[in-house]
Amino acid sequence: MSTPETSALALQATRRCCVAGFIMRLVLLAGLFAGLAPPASAQQQQHTRRVATSGWVVSVVPTPHPVTSRQGPLPKSVTRLAALSAAPFPYQGIMPGANRPFIEADETGRRFHRTAGGRVYWEDERYNDPRVLLHIPKGFDIRRPGLLVLYFHGHRANLRRDVFMRQRVPWQVSTSRTNAVLAAPQFAVNASDSSAGKLWQRGALRDFVNEVAGRFAVMHGDLRSEASFASLPVVIVAYSGGVGPAAWAIRNGDLGSRLRGIVLLDAAYGEMGVFADWVARTPNAFLLSTYTQSTEGRNHELKSLIEARGVKAFDSIPQRIEPGHVAIVPAASDATHHDFLLRAWTDDPLRDLLARVRGYPRG
Repeated sequence: MSTPETSALALQATRRCCVAGFIMRLVLLAGLFAGLAPPASAQQQQHTRRVATSGWVVSVVPTPHPVTSRQGPLPKSVTRLAALSAAPFPYQGIMPGANRPFIEADETGRRFHRTAGGRVYWEDERYNDPRVLLHIPKGFDIRRPGLLVLYFHGHRANLRRDVFMRQRVPWQVSTSRTNAVLAAPQFAVNASDSSAGKLWQRGALRDFVNEVAGRFAVMHGDLRSEASFASLPVVIVAYSGGVGPAAWAIRNGDLGSRLRGIVLLDAAYGEMGVFADWVARTPNAFLLSTYTQSTEGRNHELKSLIEARGVKAFDSIPQRIEPGHVAIVPAASDATHHDFLLRAWTDDPLRDLLARVRGYPRG
């Protein structure tokens, strides 16, 4: 005999069956449409395997950073050379792996650093510049998914002459049409030295990007944007001797999951195991290394180390760079080390690279 209670239970059971049937139809339709999709490319299949075996879940659309400003796209680009207290130099600490200070003094009291090769550089000439080249392109929108590009220059360089004027790094970021900002710290000035300075120390890179965020907020014109700049995903671009500081960024792990990509521009001079280990344990980030003859052997070593860890390294740059992509790519035959930022696999390689990173259009 039916009662109000049994009638209610029957109605609930009927509703559950209807919902289950509807879900099953959706699953079947999804399977049907999946069967109509074109087969995945080799790189996509490899990326899927990396995600599946690692347990990571990679979002197709980049996760937006917290938005703390309502200000719209920047009406014009802003570039500054700013002295930062967290910049790599001056540095008064100890040399990693050595029981001696980085800076010593001669009998007259003048302070110097002696490189591993025995060369002496005076502190006041080479290791006393705390400036950082900061750039926000016209049209940058803090409300959209964005990137912080950290550019680590090579040997015998200074920011104004080489990074800004000769290599045109800010211009390449701007013309990539990527929603990205640039921070390029000064390391040793006009010296053949890959010393990382303060960035040798655990936590120093985190302090650096946090101070950079505050400067960007001032340049942006809305101090509320500082928290947004402080949470932007990071791509490290290392040219030539910039490989040393890039390797220490990985070792110290200050950026954690914020580090979404590493680019080595004719920079594979050492620490290949550090980069291979990072690739193997970070399947949601990308790595690109491209080279001339000067680093060809080390790039072959890097590829072997990466593939020995179960990750496929491709020999061409994908049209769209996704999380998990790994590519070891020779540059064009007419590329030279000195002008690598002007011509590598193509002209203006940094501009081309950033334009390929999926999910960060400026608008």
